[in-house]
Amino acid sequence: MLIHSAAFVKSCPSLKECPHSSIPEFAFIGRSNVGKSSLINMLTGRKGLAKISVQPGKTRTMNYFLVNEKWHLVDLPGYGYAKVSASQREKWTKATNNYILKRENLALLFVLIDIRIKPQKSDLEFMEMLGNSQVPFARIFTKCDKISTAAEKKAVEEYDRIMLSAWESLPVTFLSSATNGKGRAEILTLIQETINIFSNGKINRE
Repeated sequence: MLIHSAAFVKSCPSLKECPHSSIPEFAFIGRSNVGKSSLINMLTGRKGLAKISVQPGKTRTMNYFLVNEKWHLVDLPGYGYAKVSASQREKWTKATNNYILKRENLALLFVLIDIRIKPQKSDLEFMEMLGNSQVPFARIFTKCDKISTAAEKKAVEEYDRIMLSAWESLPVTFLSSATNGKGRAEILTLIQETINIFSNGKINRE
């Protein structure tokens, strides 16, 4: 897939304020400070499209971007650590879960995982919730340029080992780096394939 255009549309604090649209949506989520904004900018080829911050929890709404005039990229608030009140985190979680579980044109959710950090309970429980709710998702391990190939392989294998103790099969998985563009072509290919399926009316989330 070639990215011809990518533009910010709107920020949505709740599901009811999301755009009235039937085009496919691809959402990105992960623990705070996982490198989500950097990955989105790398995928779209637009350096300043998603705002990058060193402060965890900076994304506080569901941010919509229109790509190639054909699909929406949705930047979701991160989960996990953030310097905000418990009530604010609960509000984000409720809004995000409403979107994930009820948005009919969500074609695929990308769950971002920092490959440098050992398997986290929050990531594992979140993916388990997605599986139980039959939400289509893929894993993206971020910041792969920060570790060796051997360490990268070991980290993924550890996640796989833990997940396979409860899962029948593993989700589609990508290794990525916002620094050197690793994984970009593969992720965009999956998005294009999913758009084709979505357009043919074959995705059923019931």
